[in-house]
Amino acid sequence: MKTIRRLIYGEILRATGFVTLAFLLLFFFFDFVDELQALSRLSGQGYTLPLALLYVCLLIPSHLYELLPIAVLIGTIYVMARLAESSEFTILRTSGLGPNRALTTLLTLGIVFVALTFVCGDYLAPAANRTAQVLKARISGELTVGQTGAWLKDRQDNRSYSVNVGALSPLGSMSNVRIFEFDDEGRIVSTTKAAHATFTKDGAWALQEVQRKDFELASRDAEADGGGYAQLRNSELTEMLWPTRLSIDMVAAALLSPDRMQTVDLFQYIRHLDANGQSAQRYEIEFWRKVFYPLSCLVMMVLALPFAYLHFRSGNIAGYVFMGVLAGISFFLLNNVFGFIGNLRNWEPWLAAASPGILYSLVSLGAFRWLVLRQ
Repeated sequence: MKTIRRLIYGEILRATGFVTLAFLLLFFFFDFVDELQALSRLSGQGYTLPLALLYVCLLIPSHLYELLPIAVLIGTIYVMARLAESSEFTILRTSGLGPNRALTTLLTLGIVFVALTFVCGDYLAPAANRTAQVLKARISGELTVGQTGAWLKDRQDNRSYSVNVGALSPLGSMSNVRIFEFDDEGRIVSTTKAAHATFTKDGAWALQEVQRKDFELASRDAEADGGGYAQLRNSELTEMLWPTRLSIDMVAAALLSPDRMQTVDLFQYIRHLDANGQSAQRYEIEFWRKVFYPLSCLVMMVLALPFAYLHFRSGNIAGYVFMGVLAGISFFLLNNVFGFIGNLRNWEPWLAAASPGILYSLVSLGAFRWLVLRQ
C-alpha cells in the first residue's frame, strides 16, 4: 500500500501544484492590471512600479487561501480520471485498493491540504494583507473603509458611547473622530469631534483640535412639560484626553474586512461587540467560515473520488475536468450565498457556514456509494 499511496499522492500533488500555480499567475495578472490605475493616480506621491508589484505580490497568500480547495478538486479529478482512463485504477483495485481504503487514502492527503489552507488563511494571508494595507496607507496617507468610516461602541459606568473613526494611519493615529455620549436612558449627553487622535500608553485617546457640544439635561419637572434639554454648551479645545477600552486592534479590526482577520482576532472582536450590545452576526458567520473553510479540502477530495469509478473514452478527460471545475465554482458560490442569506435571515452562524460543505459531502458520498454498488 505504501507504493500505491506514493503513486497517488505524487500525482495529486503535482497536478494540484500545477493548477495552483496557473491560477495564481492568472490572478497576479488581473491584480496588476487593476493596480495600474492606482499607479497612475498615486505616481506623484511616490507610488512606483516596484511598489505596485510588491503590493500585488502581497495579495498572493489571500488568493492561495481562496483557490487552494478548488485547485485540490481540479487536480484530484484530473488524476482520478486519468487513472480510470488508462485502467490503472482498475489495476489498483485488483491490488487491494478497495472503496473504503481509496476514500481513506484521499482523506489522509486531504488533511495535509487542510493544514496548509489553515496556515495560509490564519497566518500568511492576514500578515500579507496587513503589510499590503500599510504599504498602500503610507502612499495614500490613511487606512479607511470609505466615506462613513468605522463605527464602534464603548460602555463606561452608566454611559454608552458610539464612536466613528474616519481613517487610521500606518503610525497608529486616527483622523475624523466623532464620539457620541449617551446616558443610561438613551439620551444624548455630548458630542465630541476631533480632527486627529492618538493612542496613549494607559489606553486612553488623546484628541486634538476638539469641538465639543454638551447637552445639559432638564429637570424631571421640565421633562414632564415636554422639555428634554435645558441648554447647549459649545466648546473648542486644543487637546482632550478620553478614557476608553477601545484599543488600536479593535479600530483596525473595524476598518478591515472580517475575512482578512485571524480567527483569534475575530473571536475577540465578536466578544467586544457582544459586550457592547452590537450585532456580531456578520463577524460570527465569517468566524465559522474560517473554521470550516479549510475542511472544504476534504469535501473536494470526496467530490473527486467518484470520477475514478467512471468509464472514460479516449480523450474524454477534459469534459469531466470541466464538470469538476463547475462543481467547485458552484460550491464557492453557494458558500458565499449562504453567508449573505444567513446574515439577512439571522440563521445560526455555524449552520450558515457549514451548510454548503455538509450538502456537497452528502452529494459526493451518495454518488460514490452509488457508483461502487453499481459496479
